[in-house]
Amino acid sequence: MQKKKGKGSLFIVSAPSGAGKTTLCKKLTSTLPHITHSVSYTTRAPRHGEVNDRDYTFISREEFRSMVNKSEFMEWANINGELYGTSKKRIEKLTRNGTDVILDIDTQGAMQLKKKYRGGVYIFVLPPSMEILKRRLKKRMTNSKEEIEKRLKRAVNEIKSYRKYDYVIINKKLNDALRELESIIISHRHGVNKVDTMWVKNKFLKQEEEHGSYFFAD
Repeated sequence: MQKKKGKGSLFIVSAPSGAGKTTLCKKLTSTLPHITHSVSYTTRAPRHGEVNDRDYTFISREEFRSMVNKSEFMEWANINGELYGTSKKRIEKLTRNGTDVILDIDTQGAMQLKKKYRGGVYIFVLPPSMEILKRRLKKRMTNSKEEIEKRLKRAVNEIKSYRKYDYVIINKKLNDALRELESIIISHRHGVNKVDTMWVKNKFLKQEEEHGSYFFAD
């Protein structure tokens, strides 16, 4: 099917910490073409194995505040004492070239985007249960008991926002959740507003308009 060669779409994914949204987004961009994972800015320190400008762009609080003052973020939020933000310039450059972009951001940032920008697709990822979420957080060696408790309390408040999203995925098995996420992206790409109307006209309707019918003698 012929598609419009217009701007790429924006897919916004939120979930409690430990539900697996970042893993899902990264796996999606490695298996599905024409979509990229947006790299956010953050003031937190890199975790073991994280690479600057691949996982996050790590900057100081002073640099972050300067970007806020210059209105360089589409959204930004304070999460567990650290600042996170999505660059306008990065997103606009990608979507302008026709690339779909997937963002994994918290509910604060997602609701900011929903108020400011039209046309985004909002997806919420749930863990199978709070007990499983707690076990996943415990597996992260960087999380202390106090940090886990803080994230679990925050998770309850974030989960209350799920009705404000367009889709919900329960990440019980990663591969199943990944297929569900892929299906949402693919179905959106085949929306009627994505079809080139001139292509439809030239392929199927032009002859009828010129001759009055397709059923005329040669």
